[in-house]
Amino acid sequence: MVEKTRGRKEEVVTREYTINLHKRLHGCTFKKKAPNAIKEIRKFAQKAMGTKDVRVDVKLNKHIWSRGIRSVPRRVRVRIARKRNDDEDAKEELYSLVTVAEIPAEGLKGLGTKVIDDDDDE
Repeated sequence: MVEKTRGRKEEVVTREYTINLHKRLHGCTFKKKAPNAIKEIRKFAQKAMGTKDVRVDVKLNKHIWSRGIRSVPRRVRVRIARKRNDDEDAKEELYSLVTVAEIPAEGLKGLGTKVIDDDDDE
């Protein structure tokens, strides 16, 4: 039973976003750039998907940290999947999984938000 209640999103969906980390980390001291980038990605996913529980994939974490703590990528293309929580003792019924998406050869310019229609393996 899927019902919409005033802005709360209840359905399972996957979307691709381009996150501009450069503008989100403006004014951040260089010794905290990579940790703050991960926090900003979490905040972005919370706002975009409406879930408090956000899980960042290991590959995305490695991609952010790939050039060290101070020179994080300016933009990053991420795939955010809102999924059902299977744990019985979970507070939230949905969680967001953030993974790194493949970047096309022509670059990130002109790429908007893209809804991914993939059949879940449930």
